[in-house]
Amino acid sequence: MPIATPEVYNEMLDRAKAQEFAYPAINVTSSETLNAAIRGFAEAESDGIVQVSTGGAEFASGQKVKDMVTGATALAEYAHIVAEKYPVNIALHTDHCPEDKLDGFVRPLLEISQERVNRGQNPLFQSHMWDGSAIDLEENLRIGAELLEKAKAAKIILEVEIGVVGGEEDGVANDINEKLYTAEGDFVRTVEELGAGEKGRYMLAATFGNVHGVYKPGNVKLRPEILKRGQEVAAEKLGLPAGSKPFELVFHGGSGSLLSEIHEAVSYGVIKMNVDTDTQYAYSRAIADHFFRNYDGVLKVDGEVGNKKTYDPRSYLKQAEGSMAERVVKAAEDLKSAGKKLS
Repeated sequence: MPIATPEVYNEMLDRAKAQEFAYPAINVTSSETLNAAIRGFAEAESDGIVQVSTGGAEFASGQKVKDMVTGATALAEYAHIVAEKYPVNIALHTDHCPEDKLDGFVRPLLEISQERVNRGQNPLFQSHMWDGSAIDLEENLRIGAELLEKAKAAKIILEVEIGVVGGEEDGVANDINEKLYTAEGDFVRTVEELGAGEKGRYMLAATFGNVHGVYKPGNVKLRPEILKRGQEVAAEKLGLPAGSKPFELVFHGGSGSLLSEIHEAVSYGVIKMNVDTDTQYAYSRAIADHFFRNYDGVLKVDGEVGNKKTYDPRSYLKQAEGSMAERVVKAAEDLKSAGKKLS
């Protein structure tokens, strides 16, 4: 199927919310990791989201170029071609973008999509994330409102973050403290400033103890009930019936989370969960296994010539693709999106 149209992406998110499942959002940095992500979704019979961060986009452009827009555009254009060969719907998303990178990443990408829409085409990406968690909430929401207006015009969904995800990603590090838990008042202010869909559709990355990177269960206390309370106070503000879930929530920093915590978060309205650390490991683990098993073939040891079949990058990247795809399948199963692709 082709990359999801705006209409299909909206339907994907509607179904996830109504049926209480979430889509894995898999970070990619190359054509190979992108292939692995889409393959995994196809094998799980799950629609899904493929996303690229600022650092991933810069990497994808090449180390002599290091241009985020170039890398993101190249990966998106590649995805638009290869996705047609798979029987699932794939949405393209850009991950965390802080304020100092907006002009070099999200804003130019929004302009590219707007130009496409003006020509009668679909946008290049289906959603973008604005990460204003490091600045004052009011400024965060002011910028969010500006970007939401532009996103709506380009038929794109915006993702915003309130609260702070701990740990480190793409060189941005945040402390593990009380800011990991989004306050009730922040949920209310978000609704007041960004609305409930009438100003444009958006997803909300609210924090409940999330931490990027590698950690074992118990090191950080996740409190999914914060998401439940956030939905409640927003519903009260909007005058909606009890039990309403006005926000479409995103779960960041979930590596090491208990499956019960993931399912609880999904029950409170999480429709997207970012998966990066675990798929990175699955990809690299397969390569390491190949190198350790074929040490004297990969390297020209003691003056020998090695074995071209084992140092041909295709030999180990095929294994890496398969390993990462398996981890994507597991993510889809954990989030209950497996077997639920749109027909």
